[in-house]
Amino acid sequence: MMAAPNSPARPPAPPPAAVPERRRLTLALLALAFFGPLLLAFGLYYFSGWRPPGHSNHGELIDPPRTLSSSLFHGKWSLVYVGSGQCDADCRNTLYYMRQTHRGLGRLSDRVQRVFLVTGQCCDRAYLAHTYPHLTTVNTADGNAAVKPALLAAFPPQQRATGIFIVDPRGNLMMRYDSHAPPEGLLEDLKKLLNLSSIG
Repeated sequence: MMAAPNSPARPPAPPPAAVPERRRLTLALLALAFFGPLLLAFGLYYFSGWRPPGHSNHGELIDPPRTLSSSLFHGKWSLVYVGSGQCDADCRNTLYYMRQTHRGLGRLSDRVQRVFLVTGQCCDRAYLAHTYPHLTTVNTADGNAAVKPALLAAFPPQQRATGIFIVDPRGNLMMRYDSHAPPEGLLEDLKKLLNLSSIG
């Protein structure tokens, strides 16, 4: 009789006590992988005082957006300031904030215009032309103005003296920023809007 060919060697079976131990370890690792993130999130939320931000924008949303009928606000994104043409300290600071934000946009700046809506006592044009070239200044009290006084009601009157508004290229008034806040917030939000938007 021919001898049967040698069969491949099999690894020795683990001791009976090691099998339940290995299964328990596997189950414990699976439970940790599943419940670990939940426990971490629970601990952060309830015991560390940390809270996730409710939104990523820095400005104050105007909800719902208000549609402006003037053609002045169509075709480009607009940074808008509403104030007296005498341009006191708040006015000058806010126009400066707008200008520096516009410069910070770099190659995106061509898609954004700066607009000063003058509510009265218009205007120190020599100062505005010298310090803020390319700023569109509109006297809303002028009968020929593209923006009529009634349209100003769409801009929230609270804290207008230091407010900068964003209007999208379809004429929707959508956000307000305070020029006393860190300027990086407005710049960051505006860049995000321009990068996500294909209009304007």
